[in-house]
Order: sequence, then structure tokens, then C-alpha cells
Amino acid sequence: MRRNILIVGVAVLVVAGSGLWWLGSAQGFSARKEPTRIEAFFARNARLMAIPSAAKNLKNPVQLTPDVLIEGRRHFADHCAVCHANDGSGNTEVGRNLYPKAPDMREKATQSLSDGALYFIIHNGIRLSGMQAWGAESDADHDHDSWTLVHFIRHLPSLSAEEIKDMQQMNPRSPQEMREEREEEEFLKGKPERK
Repeated sequence: MRRNILIVGVAVLVVAGSGLWWLGSAQGFSARKEPTRIEAFFARNARLMAIPSAAKNLKNPVQLTPDVLIEGRRHFADHCAVCHANDGSGNTEVGRNLYPKAPDMREKATQSLSDGALYFIIHNGIRLSGMQAWGAESDADHDHDSWTLVHFIRHLPSLSAEEIKDMQQMNPRSPQEMREEREEEEFLKGKPERK
């Protein structure tokens, strides 16, 4: 019996290894390619398996208020939107070029996660993806910023145009963008252009 299990196990490894070798040699492992259904299946399940059961059951200790939602929105714009876009679509240059791509957080795959799972992902990141760990190693109950972001992520499907406009003011700008904005303001005020 053990010998049969060993033979089947070795056969599975040989087939899987051959498939990976073929995929690598024929197509490469470029992040530009859409993941296959098998890759997407394993990636989704690996993400879910990486979240401890205890974390999935955590309740958000931050009470949802209008001010908390504003705080979460502005924090998201400043820290998260470069990959996830202000609207949570993941449709940014960075988000589109990650592998796996940044998810559309307005959709079921993200919105169906528990608050604790969302917190865990924000706080601890996801290995082998572009999602970094953002929280300090501390007790979950004391991580106000990550819990505030959980509230905002829940709000993404109903985000208004006014809220997106507010977020644009909080998005990080490069030195070049800041210089161009300053020059435009000076031009509009009638000041001579700098060289």
C-alpha cells in the first residue's frame, strides 16, 4: 500500500515538474501574461490558507463613523492607491503590472473576506505577491490605521465622485509633478517662469 502511494506521489511530482518545465521553457514566467485558471485557483487558495483561523474571526475594534471613513479614505489615497487606484479597481500602472495583478477590491473576491482577513492581509501582506506588510508587529486591537482601512475597503463599492476628487488631493506626487503644479500656479498668478 505504501509503495503504491509513493509511486503515485512520485508520478504527480514528475508530471507537475514537467508541466512547470514546459511552461517555463515554452512561455517563460513573465508577469505580463494572464495567469492560467490553475494559477489563479492556487493563488486564491494560498491566500486564504495563509490567513490563520483566529485572524479570520477578528472583529474590527474601530467604530465606523463618518470621520473614520474620511481618515481611511485619505490613508488609502496616500498609501494604497498607487497599486489599487483611488476607486479600488487596481487599474494603475503599478497594479496592472504586478503578478498577480492588484485585485479589484470592489468585487466579491475581496468584499466577501471577513474584516479580520482583510486586516490580516493589510497588516501582514501576502507572500509571493506585490502586497507588502504594512502594519507594525503589534496587537491587532491597537492597529488603528489598518482597521480604518478595512472600513474604507468595505465602502469602495459605493465610493462617490466627490470622494475620489478628495482622494486625488492626497495621492503622492513626484518631484516633477510638484514642480509642474507650482509652475502652473505661478503662471496663473502672472509670475515669470523659472528656468
